[in-house]
Amino acid sequence: MRYRLAQDARPQALTLLIAATISVVLWFIPYAEFLTYPFQIFVTFIHEGGHALAALLTGNSVANLSVATDTSGVTQTTRGGLLSQIFINSAGYLGSMAFGALLLVLIRKAVAARIVLLACGIFIFALTMIYGLFKPLVWMTGWSGIPFTLFAGTLISVGLVLIAKFASGRVATFFVSFLAVQCVLNALFDLKTVFLLATPFAPPVANDAMNMANATGIPAIFWTVLWISFALGILWFAMRLYVAGRDKSYQPDLPFEETAPPV
Repeated sequence: MRYRLAQDARPQALTLLIAATISVVLWFIPYAEFLTYPFQIFVTFIHEGGHALAALLTGNSVANLSVATDTSGVTQTTRGGLLSQIFINSAGYLGSMAFGALLLVLIRKAVAARIVLLACGIFIFALTMIYGLFKPLVWMTGWSGIPFTLFAGTLISVGLVLIAKFASGRVATFFVSFLAVQCVLNALFDLKTVFLLATPFAPPVANDAMNMANATGIPAIFWTVLWISFALGILWFAMRLYVAGRDKSYQPDLPFEETAPPV
């Protein structure tokens, strides 16, 4: 069956296109990294938060979560069984992609951008306070990561809440779109880097794919390719929900009345 861009999705799609274009253009501007740096730290929190949530869902415990100034991050959890380790290690990159896809779907379903930004701020603040500060103090581990994690997590949380409270609806929607684009692009480019590191010619570097290889005995490149496939599948599904509508005069699953296609 033929699909087209739904009439009611066009303003949202334009906002997403602008956010994606700005993200790409910034890559080619010298010293523009500082503009996207807070967003990269945000994505790192989402990545590490994915590991933490996966650990909790599999009955494991989270000892600490930290982000570093170079945008890398570490989450230490109890190991659990093999299936737990597979789920936890996979939840970083796929969690970032799924989070970005979720933001796209929420925009498409007309959920208020202010609510989305407020929820993101609360989520980052909870990760910071519980796993970036409280748990490291209790478990007496990962203390070196506390200062920057606490500073960055608090600053990002406050920034998201302030935008949700004071920005106009259009600006808030743009920020949600930009966060979604950053999550998606960073997940894809990080997976590309992990793929290159998983080749036999690359030096051994600790990463999620190497952790999977150590846990399962299956080469890291296999897990990287599998994650890339899942990530692209998540993105494809989200984009279908975001911009596509069937050629019908009415779609009950859309939040707005669909305009009838021209005859």
